[in-house]
Amino acid sequence: MPPGRVFHGWFVVAAAFAVTFVGFGSAYSFSSFVAPLQKDFGASLGRVSLVFSLAGFLYFVLGMVSGPLADRLGARRLVVAGMILTGAGLAAAGMARTLTEVYLAYGLGVGLGVGCSYVPALGAVQRWFVRRRGFASGLAVSGIGVGTVVMPPLASLLIVHFGWRQAYVALGGLVVLLGGGSALLIENDPRGRGLGPDGDPLPPGSHALPPVGAAVREAIRSRPFVGLYAACLVCSFGVFVPFVHLVPYAMDRGIPRFSAVLLLSVIGAGSAAGRFLLGGLADRMGRRRALQAMFVGMAAALAVWALSTRFWPLAGFAFVYGVFYGGWVAILPAVVMDYFGGRNVSGIIGILYTSVAFGTLIGPSAAGFAFDVAHSYMLPILASVGANIIAAAIVAATAGAAAEPA
Repeated sequence: MPPGRVFHGWFVVAAAFAVTFVGFGSAYSFSSFVAPLQKDFGASLGRVSLVFSLAGFLYFVLGMVSGPLADRLGARRLVVAGMILTGAGLAAAGMARTLTEVYLAYGLGVGLGVGCSYVPALGAVQRWFVRRRGFASGLAVSGIGVGTVVMPPLASLLIVHFGWRQAYVALGGLVVLLGGGSALLIENDPRGRGLGPDGDPLPPGSHALPPVGAAVREAIRSRPFVGLYAACLVCSFGVFVPFVHLVPYAMDRGIPRFSAVLLLSVIGAGSAAGRFLLGGLADRMGRRRALQAMFVGMAAALAVWALSTRFWPLAGFAFVYGVFYGGWVAILPAVVMDYFGGRNVSGIIGILYTSVAFGTLIGPSAAGFAFDVAHSYMLPILASVGANIIAAAIVAATAGAAAEPA
């Protein structure tokens, strides 16, 4: 690469940051819309919450489809289409006349849109880096953490000044303009610019060779993939419990509602820091070893939650938990690339994320049922601690199944 020219891989990272910022930021702003939706449609909290559950399940499951399509057709097309779908879904939700129409507009629009864009964008980033893959991946997905901090307050301001319908339309326009425009910078492979990963020069004739890596069928039958899938499945039964139950837990202990809701933003801030900082650290300590450390860190933080009853200890838990959660999200795609190469990396990541989809769908609701029976969050919290410890043990057990990256 000529001296003084910025390596285009960093533009791909910036585009993925923008896509995750507006995509997940808009999705995680849903809590700001719950009360207005309940009021206008006369719906219960459970019926309104199902809107988000449907979208969340879809965008993790659909990576199984969008990932292989990105490997074949290129990530840019999928990501641009995903941003348009997400924006259209938000805008259509703002024009819905019934809650069923909100299910269709938001649940399908945002679910399909984020599902089309997230895995392809992350997969593209992995191909552009080797030495700094963990840092680049962490920087890309830190958009989720920053979006979690910024977008819910923005949505609340829009609702206060313009109403929830206009707020959804405005967010939809922002997603299309910022997310869709940034997605145009995404390219699948540095070889299209005559470069190797990290901007290194290509050996003569190597641009004509197909990307190195495992076939999807070969990868998903391998011991490393089975280990990663099992670890993420077990972990995800507990990993999203704080996102749903930390606020009611805090309010049950006399913490005012505003302060309790603020704890979610603290998780977002910690998540952004973890994605940004721990990805680079993983490049130095070994990314598989770092992934194992993320599970242990989440378990330790959750144990602190079990002992916390006041705002500041809970805020400390929220930040530390966010750091390790963010590190997990940042490091996982890089570990997949390390194990299986770049030929089908988006497809393999997409299949891996179905584990997170099922855990997300079941874990938080199971925690709610446990509270209904015992009138205590202790069992769900301790179960979440145990789930992360088991996930760390699974990663450790499969440590010898594949080598660290060259």
